[in-house]
Amino acid sequence: MSWPNPEFHRQLEAVDDYSINPTSSHGLDSVALSRRTLLKGLGAASLATLLPSLLSACSTGKKPQATLLGFQSVAAQTSSTFDSVVVPAGYQATPFFSWGDAVLPGASDWHSDASNSWEDQQMQAGDNHDGMHYFPFADQPNEHGLLVVNHEYVNPTLHPEGMQFTAGPDNRRGRPAEQVHKEIAAHGLSIIEIRRNANGQWQRVADSPFNRRITASTPMAVSGPLAAHPAMRTESDPTGLEILGTINNCSMGATPWQTYLACEENFHNYFVNRDEADYDARPTHKRYGIGLGGSSRYYAWEAIEPRFNATPDASRPYQGHVNEPNRFGWVVEVDPFDPDHTPRKRTAMGRLGRECATCVIDDNGHMAVYSGDDARGEYVYKFVPHQPYRAGDSAHNRDLLDAGTLYAAQFDADGRGRWLPLRWGEPGLTPENGFADQHAVLLNARGAADTVGATPMDRPEWVASHPTTREMYVSLTNNTERGKTDPTDAANPREENVHGQILRWREDGADPWATEFEWELFVLAGERQKADGSVTPNRIGNINGDLFSSPDGMAFDPDGRLWILTDADEEAPYTADIGCNQMLCADPVSREIRRFLVGPRGAEITGITWTPDARAMWVNVQHPGISYPASDGKTRPRSTTVLITREDGGVIGS
Repeated sequence: MSWPNPEFHRQLEAVDDYSINPTSSHGLDSVALSRRTLLKGLGAASLATLLPSLLSACSTGKKPQATLLGFQSVAAQTSSTFDSVVVPAGYQATPFFSWGDAVLPGASDWHSDASNSWEDQQMQAGDNHDGMHYFPFADQPNEHGLLVVNHEYVNPTLHPEGMQFTAGPDNRRGRPAEQVHKEIAAHGLSIIEIRRNANGQWQRVADSPFNRRITASTPMAVSGPLAAHPAMRTESDPTGLEILGTINNCSMGATPWQTYLACEENFHNYFVNRDEADYDARPTHKRYGIGLGGSSRYYAWEAIEPRFNATPDASRPYQGHVNEPNRFGWVVEVDPFDPDHTPRKRTAMGRLGRECATCVIDDNGHMAVYSGDDARGEYVYKFVPHQPYRAGDSAHNRDLLDAGTLYAAQFDADGRGRWLPLRWGEPGLTPENGFADQHAVLLNARGAADTVGATPMDRPEWVASHPTTREMYVSLTNNTERGKTDPTDAANPREENVHGQILRWREDGADPWATEFEWELFVLAGERQKADGSVTPNRIGNINGDLFSSPDGMAFDPDGRLWILTDADEEAPYTADIGCNQMLCADPVSREIRRFLVGPRGAEITGITWTPDARAMWVNVQHPGISYPASDGKTRPRSTTVLITREDGGVIGS
């Protein structure tokens, strides 16, 4: 049986990823490498022959560790009926935590006909598992911990007969209240306690006091510069200090003080402003792509929940909920070890369509938090707290993210780059350009990055940091508009970039506080040329190993293997030989890439975490299209966290 999840996902991507960057200040225009120069012969040559290798730890001349990738690649799966998860021989992949599984004590069992109520859903795992992190308990770090899982958005399969909409005047859409409330409950996060039993099997602890659901209606505190600011006040919250919920939590981060950083990505698709004149004059709506017209783009929650209607109403306090979109797009900090902790939206870090919040610290306590803003033509950012991290000083560390400097990256064609501070008073960040103060900069961080001349990228998503060298990697998933809305450049070299690339950089001195860096392209994803020469140059990659498309999730394990998770369009002709989405593993020195896992048809592979000893790994299968994890061809599919172990108990990937 075929369910609508894959097609629904493609429809959402069509509105998620379009370019809304209006700037003509594209940092590399004057020095961009031409498409002809860069792509000529790309299918036969490594990119290392086209651009200098600038990263010292990646070009030391050392021989690659022969054992870094210690598994045999699995085959690509190109069948439209593939409905399982395959891993190499000697490994096992076990469904561990699926949409609808119990989180809180007393939760109802999941009903395969999706008839669970919204009240049930509040106590169960949400939908579309994405970023996640394992937090170990100190006494048994490899046997006992908390697993925190994002639930990015919801699928039509959440409801027995799919999502119901009714047509209203002026292109407005109506929704059933029960469906809206269930969708709100299926967003957010799940926190579950897990442990290995005496038989070595990982299990969820059903009655744990740590188990918790955080949803799109959970009260959250506002912290940092915008707490109580007029731009954060609404009719429902005249104080500007409490926000209901977090939405579209894609990737994440984890702090060294053991808190979880959930990131709000495509929040703009949950709101509508029906006043075109107001919309055009309000950069916190227009630059972020808030819906304009009859309804919000995703779910039309405003039909039931007025706070999602951001149309100004002069007759109501604070013009109703015109400021509600300003209250999303933030990093949300959650303490998983305190079930009573109120999540905090950290406004000093800036408002973005933020994909991740990757924390990096050097031996001096210098800390930076790196993020991609996942849309075509958006930017790579880092946030540097004003104070260093102090190990063991919880009183000092707990509010580090409330004060600091946000930067946007500029990648120059010579392999150098710099971090441009988004600080009020810097060139262009002045009242004449719409930035009255630093609050305006943080609320419209995208516009600030436009103004200072950051480099528009090909959908920057996850950022990963090497555990010993602190080299940084960013996945650039794809950009079919490259060459149209944004010209090609050294960092984004392919027109109509359907396959994406991974870029890496090294901060000067390997210092997270550095303001300059050196960079290079690590790999161009894509195809190999066929005997008949039918693959166009923009689709040819330079992969040393197994083919893949559209790198998305990405993380390093403790030994320095780079794991790459994909979100490609399986129905496109250019992925016919690549097949279902997958997880691969790369050696950062040799650049060899091997396919480790392939997921079921229709799914994105996303979210990855390990125990500290890397002998247990969890990976998420999001929006499978057939019947996974039942894999019986008929049961409603469920987004699922998969546990991966080695049959001999060894380190994953070694």
